[in-house]
Parts: sequence; structure tokens; C-alpha cells
Amino acid sequence: MDAGGGPVLPDTVLYEIFLYLDHVDVLSVGLVCQQWHAVARDEFLWKELFYRYYRISREVPRHPAAVSWYEEFQRLYDTIPCVEVQALKEHNDQIWSNELDISLQHSSNMRPYNWSYTQFSQFNSDDSLLLVSGVFVGPHNSSSGEIAVISMENFTLLSRVRNKPYDVFGCWLNETNLISGNLHRIGRITSCSVLWLNNAFQGIESENVNVVKRLFKIQNLNASTIRTVMVADCSRYDSPDLLLDYEEQLAASTSTCPVFDLGSDSEEEEAKPKQAPEPAVQELLDDVGVPAEDGLQQLFDDIMEGRVRPAMTDTELETKVAELFVRNRTKPPELNLLSTDSNSKTKYLIFTTGCLTYSPHQIGIKRILPHQMTTAGPVLGEERRSDEFFDSLDHVIDIHGHIIGMGLSPDHRYLYVNSRAWPRDCVISDPMQPPPIAEEIDLHVFDLKTMKEVKRALRAHRAYTPNEECFFIFLDVSRDFVASGAEDRHGYIWDRHYNICLAKLQHDNVVNSVAFSPVEQELLLTASDDTTIKVWRSPRAVRSRHAQRPRPRKLLFSWLLNQKS
Repeated sequence: MDAGGGPVLPDTVLYEIFLYLDHVDVLSVGLVCQQWHAVARDEFLWKELFYRYYRISREVPRHPAAVSWYEEFQRLYDTIPCVEVQALKEHNDQIWSNELDISLQHSSNMRPYNWSYTQFSQFNSDDSLLLVSGVFVGPHNSSSGEIAVISMENFTLLSRVRNKPYDVFGCWLNETNLISGNLHRIGRITSCSVLWLNNAFQGIESENVNVVKRLFKIQNLNASTIRTVMVADCSRYDSPDLLLDYEEQLAASTSTCPVFDLGSDSEEEEAKPKQAPEPAVQELLDDVGVPAEDGLQQLFDDIMEGRVRPAMTDTELETKVAELFVRNRTKPPELNLLSTDSNSKTKYLIFTTGCLTYSPHQIGIKRILPHQMTTAGPVLGEERRSDEFFDSLDHVIDIHGHIIGMGLSPDHRYLYVNSRAWPRDCVISDPMQPPPIAEEIDLHVFDLKTMKEVKRALRAHRAYTPNEECFFIFLDVSRDFVASGAEDRHGYIWDRHYNICLAKLQHDNVVNSVAFSPVEQELLLTASDDTTIKVWRSPRAVRSRHAQRPRPRKLLFSWLLNQKS
């Protein structure tokens, strides 16, 4: 007997069921076989089968929307978009329509605008505008990014916005305003990232109306920059599509990614650096009670009089000066993000960043208040005091690895992050020499309402390129599933509730992007360096497109019935 009072199935019985399921359509057998219909109603049998077949811990409860274990087995067996139904060969700056068969809707050649290639696209919330991000080749072969906005009504190009570095990508803040980035070098490894709010209709608005406004100005240390911006809507947190933090899993799992809350009211905590510097620099840190200006002057005096031991490298000196400067010229962070009113119009700006090396290893979060969501007002944003030259981050999540992908759940409650881990206890002494990264890709899940990791990291997909060649692998999240590309020539699909890998989708080269249909999660597209976009549908969706079943399947049913009699 199991804990629920039902019989524990012998392995021989389970093995026979597995053989049966491998050859028979689960959804249709009950209609033709009364014996199987009786089996399908046995909840104890299907519960046992479910946990054994998918190798799920029995501490994990059934999906909250499931009516029975039988139907839950059907869902995972029959609704995964794992059947290839189409391969699109000519994707090149193009837009496709989502019909029964995917077809080409529009094609735009961006090379006359000096684009090398396109890399990212995103529809606004009402699907009336399309943001397309690409790599722009400028003078002397210098490359930065550019964002184009295309009207979906007549496919006209409405505006173009510069975007630097190009892997900021850009994103929509609301129906008519988008976010771009710019980068200003301060030193060899120190820079300033400026995030701009842009109106999509720049060529149409009156010259008396602002079409651009500065949102935030953030200092970057140790060759890091802000990249991969996206916006989460806080007002949707209390009505998520799927809650992931069930008590059994939280009790059994431990978070592997420390979370740093920078919204403290304590001046002592704000004065501390975000991460502990290297030992040679640690000795040079000011006492907590010493103002940053005095600390900077003291550092210069110590250098001139030869009191700095051991000798600092140029990189350590630049980082030290930048840390002292930013402490005295940064606007304090917002109050604790966890106190955000879920009914407000507040949104989070989410991006990758870092503090130890150039490879993105942290997730920065900055609150966008309602009055900041329009380009009205001064171009440089609200007036600042002289000691508020930079904006501070409101929250930082340390991943301890190279971040190669991020995606939000449809309800914006959960953030999924692809990363390649650094070795445990590694020490970074040179920001231009990040630690080696693992071939395994970890898929982390963070609850943006609590700012904590809520699932153990998923593993199945792999990547092989080193740090200096590492590239972004886009992932996507639907109501029940999460999908990602990989460098091992496969796309992958996991179930969000059970945390299990359900399908591997074959390509002939790196799969660098995946996307669920926003209205039908049983339709998935995967894009690969093999120059194809593959269209995948669930077995159930494939059957529904064909009125009659293939003849061999009917013969198989007859054979099985004869074997039963």
C-alpha cells in the first residue's frame, strides 16, 4: 500500500503499461477498449505510473489545475509541442503569420541602413508595433546596436533608435514607448550606462513634444555593462497563471544564488560595497565612518607619499577610485521592493550587469515609477542634486556564472535565467580574465514578488563556447512550459510545475532562439544556425488538423483488441 492507501503496482504491471503506452494513443484507447477505460479511472494506478514514469519526487503535489492523475498524464504526454510539422528556410529580416501553416507575411531589408544582422524582435502589448533590434556597423567598422520600430498595419518603418552596446537589445515599456541604451567610457574598465525612454512615433510627433527622455544613469565597474533589458509589470503578481512555490519543494530545496537587497534604510549597509573586493584592495577600503570624498583624498595622498602597500595595478587603482567616486555621487536606492503595492502601476526594469568582470553575472532590478513612463518633461529626466550623478540599483541577484539568457513568465511573476556556472570558490583577480564556465547550462527560476529563487536549477541543455565567444541563447515561457535553445543542436522543453524535461527538439546546428505562440502554448518555434525555423505542435494539435487517423494506427488498435480477446 502507498501513503494514500492505494496498491503499489508491481514492476511487471508497470512495464506492460509502458509497452502499451508506447504503441497506443492514450486519448483514444478508452473509446475502443472497455478494459482500458476501467484502467483509466484507477487513480491509484495513474498516480503510481505518473511518479515512476517521470521520476518525480512524491513530495511534489499534482498540478493545481489537474482534475485527475489520468488527465495529468495525458497533458504531459499529449500537449507538448514536440512534433515537427514545418521547416521555414528563408528567415532573413522577415515577419511570419501564425495560421495553420506558418507563412511569410512581410520582409524588410535593413542593409541599406548599415545593419549587419538582426538579433531580436518584440511586439508591443496590442501587437500593433514591432520592435526589431540589430547590429549597426558605423564608421571605421565600429559596431553598436540600432532599434527599428515597424507598424504592423502597413509594415512601414516608423523610427530608428541607436542602442549601445548592441546586446542591450531594447524592449517595450508600454504600447508606444521603448527603452534603449547608451554607453559612455570613463576609463579603461569603468563606464556609464544610460537608459533612454523613446517614443515609437519619433517621425510623426510635433517638434514641440519630447520624443526621448533619460531614465537612469548607472556606473559600471570592472569592464561590466548593462545588457539585455526587459520590463516586468508588478500589477499582475497577485494573479499568477501558475504558483511555483508549493511548500514541499521549498522545504526540500535550497537557494544556490545569494540575493542582495540594496533597499536598506541603514546608512552603514549602503556604505558597504556590493561585493567583497580582492585582498589587495580590501586593505585600502575606508572605515565606514569616513566620507567618500575624504577617502578619495586619503587614497591620493597615500599614493603620492608611497604609503600604499602592496603596490596597486592600474586596474585596481581605477576600480578603487571609481568605487569611492560612485559612493559620493549616487542617488540612494528606492525603498524595499517587497513593499511594492501590487495594484499600483509600478514596473521593474530588469537587466544583466556585473561588478567583478566583463561577463554578465548579476541581474540588476530598477523600479520604474508611473511618472517616469512617458517622454513628457525634461529630456534629461527629473532634476538631480550634485551628489546624485548616478542612479543606484534597487536590487541585485548574483548568479555566480555567465548569464546567457533570460525570460519572463506570461504573468511577469517569475524570471527564468540561463547561466553557465563558474567554479565554486573561484577568485577573480583580473576583470578581463573571468573564470572558466561550465558546459552545462543551469536554468534558474526567481520569484519577482519575493526576490528569491523558488526552484532548483534545471539541467539538460549544454553549451561549449568559452567566455570571449559566449553568446545569448533566448528562452521563452508559456503558462505551463519553459523552452530554451542550446549549443548541442537541440531545443528543450520543461514543465514549469514538475521541473522536468519533457522533450528534445532536433536541429542540425546551434539552437539560439525559441518562442511559444502567445495564444497557443502547444505551438513552438525554434530558430537555429542551420538556417531553419522549425515549427512544432503537440500530438493533440496534429491530430486535430487531420480529420481521419492514419490507417496503420487503426490496424494497430484492431490487433491489440484481438490480443485482448
